[in-house]
Amino acid sequence: MMEGLKPYPKMKDSGVPWCPRIPAHWDLIPNRAFLTQRKVLVGEKHTDYSLLSLTKQGVIVRDISDNKGKFSADMGTSQEVRKGNLVMCLFDVPETPRTIGLSRHDGMITGAYTVFEVREDDVAMWLEAFYVAMDDRKLLSPLYSGLRHTIPKTRFLSTHTPLPSADERGGIVRFLTHADRRIRRLIRSKQILITLLEEQKQAIIHRAVTRGLDPKVRLKPSGISWVGEVPEHWDVMRCRHLFREVDARSPDGSELHLSMSQRLGLVPSDLVDNRTLVSESYAGGKLCQIGDLVLNRLKAHFGVFSVARHAGVISPDYTVLRPLDPVGVEYFEKVLRSPACRRELQIRAKGIVEGFWRLYTDDFYDIRLPAPPAAERLAIIDQFTASTNSITKSVIAAQREIDLLKELRTRLISDVVTGKLDVREVAARLPADDLATDDAFDESEAVADSEEDDDLVAESSAEDGDGG
Repeated sequence: MMEGLKPYPKMKDSGVPWCPRIPAHWDLIPNRAFLTQRKVLVGEKHTDYSLLSLTKQGVIVRDISDNKGKFSADMGTSQEVRKGNLVMCLFDVPETPRTIGLSRHDGMITGAYTVFEVREDDVAMWLEAFYVAMDDRKLLSPLYSGLRHTIPKTRFLSTHTPLPSADERGGIVRFLTHADRRIRRLIRSKQILITLLEEQKQAIIHRAVTRGLDPKVRLKPSGISWVGEVPEHWDVMRCRHLFREVDARSPDGSELHLSMSQRLGLVPSDLVDNRTLVSESYAGGKLCQIGDLVLNRLKAHFGVFSVARHAGVISPDYTVLRPLDPVGVEYFEKVLRSPACRRELQIRAKGIVEGFWRLYTDDFYDIRLPAPPAAERLAIIDQFTASTNSITKSVIAAQREIDLLKELRTRLISDVVTGKLDVREVAARLPADDLATDDAFDESEAVADSEEDDDLVAESSAEDGDGG
């Protein structure tokens, strides 16, 4: 992929702070030469449109019927998007996982976004590639201002973008599409491996937390549909008899800041990537102790529970539950995080659409869980930790390879669109139809990713003016 790539022979100063040197034969053109803002509200015709969202994977079609994700309460205030339009989020730029995407669909999107028509299709693809590269490295800070880190539309339209000739643009886009496809295939293979390993791991955990360690033990009905039978000597208890909610607050937010990740659990905030909600201050945040069970009320139905391995301060939107018996609390964490428990959590969570479902404490208290004796809980934890240790290591290794592949893709795209690498000769050897989408990215993966780490831009409204 990288073979034959060399620097351009001659460079010049661009005057663009995030791209100070560009190939000498490239032009610098103000964005207003390509872009025209359009804002057409869909109004009462919103049922005729597909709902679109801007994600890390681009502009995707959302399925309203499945109630997944965050949706505007008034769809009529959404704006029309046509295939070939650029969609941008020009506020909260540092915290937004993706600020620009080229729509491959007709549809509608919330009015919080800015929609631009592009005069030439190949220029649209270039602008997307260039500004996605800038966005990935968060280099657009010279453009935004104000508390909301807003890029005024007039400022963006006045900004100059490096522009190769039409033939060279086409070659660069073809090369990037080819490279992106190869990297995605590698990533997808690693993701499939992780899925299979996690399924194997969950099967081991589920059997341990519902059957215990003795395969010959006598069983009894648990009365819990998703659990089935449990060992005869186990209790079945409501969570109100296992935990109590605590609500201690930090006066100044000086404690260790913790954030919740579905993949990592409750960890120091600097370990969580792509955080879309970054608090300016943790003063008034909730305090948790080591051994507390913490849940994200908005994502509890996804199994977003974690035992605190650190004492610290967390979002006031989280719920802190202190175990009445702290011995082996990790056992209950595993039960609540299990796929089998998801249906129970979904039933208990309340809300109109899934993005705003909440699991309130009284509803959590009403959930029944299998409750082995404390000593057996510890033994179960030790057993499934030992049984799944090699699987966990394989998952970590595969995830690390995915992260490295994503870093490679980000760096490669950035180096190519800013003129650090000359891909003209390599692009000329690629098949002419290499832009075909026979191996296109499955957009359902983008929705799944958004549920993992809040990849979707918050569907909140922004002022229409150029303030900031």
